[in-house]
Amino acid sequence: MRRLKHALLNVQRNRRRSLMSLLIIAIAVFALLSAGGFGLFTYQSLAEAAARETGHLTLSNRQYLSQQEDYSLQFGLNNWQAQRDSLLSFAAIKAVQPRIEFSGLISHGEKSAIFVGQGVLASEFSQKGPFLTLKSGKLLSEAEDPTQPQILLGDTLATYMRVQVGDWLTLLATTSEGALNAYDFKVQGLVSTGVPDLDKRLVYTSLSLSQALLGSDKVSLMSVFAFADQDIPTLQRQVEQQFPSLLVRPWWQQAFFYDAVRNLYNRIFSVLGLIMGLVVFVSLFNTLSMSVTERTREIGTLAALGTAPSEQLNGFVLEAVILALFGAALGILLSAGLSLTLLFADIQMPAPPGRSVGYPLLIHFSWPLAGIVALSVVLICSLASAIAARKGLKKPITEALTYV
Repeated sequence: MRRLKHALLNVQRNRRRSLMSLLIIAIAVFALLSAGGFGLFTYQSLAEAAARETGHLTLSNRQYLSQQEDYSLQFGLNNWQAQRDSLLSFAAIKAVQPRIEFSGLISHGEKSAIFVGQGVLASEFSQKGPFLTLKSGKLLSEAEDPTQPQILLGDTLATYMRVQVGDWLTLLATTSEGALNAYDFKVQGLVSTGVPDLDKRLVYTSLSLSQALLGSDKVSLMSVFAFADQDIPTLQRQVEQQFPSLLVRPWWQQAFFYDAVRNLYNRIFSVLGLIMGLVVFVSLFNTLSMSVTERTREIGTLAALGTAPSEQLNGFVLEAVILALFGAALGILLSAGLSLTLLFADIQMPAPPGRSVGYPLLIHFSWPLAGIVALSVVLICSLASAIAARKGLKKPITEALTYV
């Protein structure tokens, strides 16, 4: 307790210098936590978007991803209704959405284009959440009029085809037997994924009509949606035990964009952390070197009175730790304040490459990250203090006592 009080008094000797050191530490901690918090928010947002789009788990035949289909639904799931009922018996599973992935030609007589279709249940749109932006019209509904088959178009595709909600289009696709089949559909709504390359090919139809168009009762795959805070790797092992013949893939194995962004951000934040650490180290080393130089006669006097060099070294290190702790605390408070402010500021970031819509600027405040940054700053400051103090402690007592 006496050493702590003595260290606090020494820190207050030159308040201007101590304040500058504290501000440098606080700014470094604030910058690291803000950058890291933005990265954590990005990771969380990408993870949620990927899991919402593909499901937490995806079940398909093993050949579906490894081999090219010779005809539609060649590697589709046969007994998918019974498999779906079995999956829904798991307590951790909230919903199972079957899906058909197909392609073909879309036309209204005057213009034609290649489309990439999704055959889904109408409940998928409410299950997945806001993964699509409805530009106009309505989403697919369960109560579909058989005389007016519904279809959703990507807004870019609709612009190219020069159609609006209420117009009729023809889908032409190859059946599972290799024949051509065509159905007329009424445009129910125009949607956007935020990715222009997808929107210029995107088509959604109901699962039953997709099966009728392709002449098969199979589905391409099933997306499994788990309840919040579920252990997905454990759920994956349980599903694999239940269906050993199927390929069970978690969302992160399909989220290539997530992995790319995460690896990029990890490298950026690592370099940023190294630079900030060096800034704190050099700044504090300079400050402590000046402090040690000014206190050279004090060091010699204490040594003459029998104070061990290690005890004096501990005193200097303790002063640096006090500065680091106060600076880190201030930086953490600033970061937490910024995170809270952004929740209400509604600042929008520009659209990232490959997308047409922006996203809100938010920073996720993480106590584990704050603890790691604070501990790192304390270690850096302690190292800088120890190096700076050793130079002054090495002086002979007589030289230290006469130092001016």
